[in-house]
Amino acid sequence: MKVKAIFNRDGGTFRTTDMDAYSRKVEEDFRAAGHEIEIAVVGADEMRDTLETACGRGDLDAIVAGGGDGTISAAAGVAWKTGMPLGIVPAGTMNLVARSLKLPLDIWKVPEVLANGRIIDADIGSADGRAFVHQFSMGLHARMVRYRQSYRFASRLGKISASTRAAIGVIFNPPDFEIEFDADGHRERRHVSAISVSNNHFGHDTLMYAEDLTSGHLGFYTAPPLSPAGVAKLSFDILRGKFRSSTLITEMSALTVDLHFPKMDRKINCVIDGELVPIRSGRVALRVHPGELKLLVGSQESNAGKTV
Repeated sequence: MKVKAIFNRDGGTFRTTDMDAYSRKVEEDFRAAGHEIEIAVVGADEMRDTLETACGRGDLDAIVAGGGDGTISAAAGVAWKTGMPLGIVPAGTMNLVARSLKLPLDIWKVPEVLANGRIIDADIGSADGRAFVHQFSMGLHARMVRYRQSYRFASRLGKISASTRAAIGVIFNPPDFEIEFDADGHRERRHVSAISVSNNHFGHDTLMYAEDLTSGHLGFYTAPPLSPAGVAKLSFDILRGKFRSSTLITEMSALTVDLHFPKMDRKINCVIDGELVPIRSGRVALRVHPGELKLLVGSQESNAGKTV
């Protein structure tokens, strides 16, 4: 198999990693498993173009992308639209997709696992055609990300500190907005403080990631209008890994979710795989695409796939 590995040197762990030494380790692991590999270490502003160029090549069998969750999300979107198998090296703070795939979170261990792994057919979600591999969210999460971005930080600890300050800010100023939705034909109108649509249902971990990316559905979660005490309770439930069983959460499963905001009279934002994105119309169409994302995972995975 011929592979191209593309690493975001500005992403998380890679910022403090000797990338020459790391590239040698990746090359050794893949060559030992009988593969050809090319390696590119690029800046964040070069990642998408490099990914698109690699996925457009006819001589590659797979790509490997390394960086934080934003990098992995972008790589998944490009790989999905081109049909290129994707392996990931988790170098971020949360590394949610790697957790879903049960990959090692140590960047020095994951190359050997990928080199001796296999390809599975996984699911991916989309919001108005834009891919998401983890989740789409609005309300509490979007406000917290907006608050966090208003603080300056330059390290992982700084990001955690900014996230904590942002969470406290949201507790005392929770959003309240009206939605209309159609989930597989079930239509309702609700006032909410939060919406989350996940690529497969969240598991029961505090970090809220899907434990399986091959079940072929969206998880659709809403929270009613919350007071500061309600936001604090929901936050406590999340910290205990009880998000899905929280009395404040309504959960559904769907293949399609169409959202409409009937009283949209100002700029509103959503979060797609951790990135704050403006909503420019009063509607969003969310879909799951079962089995359309080819992912390189460890050989210990029980999912049906092919050995590489």
